[in-house]
Amino acid sequence: MTPGSVSWRFRHVWGRNLHIFLRTWKVSFLPPIFDSLFFLIALGYGLGQFVQEIGGVDYARFVAPAIVAIGIMNGAYYETTYGSFVRMYYQKTFDALVATPVTIEEVIVGEILWGATKSVIYTVLILPILILLGLVSLPSSLLLLPLALVGGLLFGAIGLCFTAWTPSIDTLNYPSFLIITPMMVLSGTFFPLESLPLPVQYVAYGLLPLAHIVSIARGLTLPALAPFMLASAAWLLVATGLVMLLAIRLMKRRLVV
Repeated sequence: MTPGSVSWRFRHVWGRNLHIFLRTWKVSFLPPIFDSLFFLIALGYGLGQFVQEIGGVDYARFVAPAIVAIGIMNGAYYETTYGSFVRMYYQKTFDALVATPVTIEEVIVGEILWGATKSVIYTVLILPILILLGLVSLPSSLLLLPLALVGGLLFGAIGLCFTAWTPSIDTLNYPSFLIITPMMVLSGTFFPLESLPLPVQYVAYGLLPLAHIVSIARGLTLPALAPFMLASAAWLLVATGLVMLLAIRLMKRRLVV
């Protein structure tokens, strides 16, 4: 990617996806809300009846920011894997876009940004519910929105890396089952990461983006601000830049034949 290969034209790719999203708003808005509510009711209030306080915090309040973090991950990742693959392979949307003045790099950046937008939309939808239930603190929890943007960019880029590699849409099940699902349970989401063996903690903080998003989200919503949040934020920013560059390179190799 050269500095001049990406311009503000990527907004047209983002705008096209937004237009389709708004046309199907009944299907697009409701599932994320119900998905989070089911998690919250089953874990926070169901399992929470059998779990003592964790660090002096009710289990529902402990798990609520993790549910937001999982939504940030899923919103961007599944949009740029299954969603992008359909647009690229079946609908031929990418071919149509590059036939315009929009470059391949701009199509890829637009897709990543749209995945991040889905993460932000998810957070905007679920955050008022958590506020009404008294599970998050204001005003610090409003910082979940920029966190959703950064986390969405990272997982959107991760998703496109797998999309660039997969030969068929069914193959996308492998990273979903082997990477995304284990990450969801090994990132300090439903229990403290400190309860795991020390080597697993090193792997989580060293390689799993969700662990850093959960840590920051929990610090913002309890609130329990700590110096480690700055390290997690720096990790996310660096990883996002690197993975975005990798996604652009891999997708360009996939699309240019």
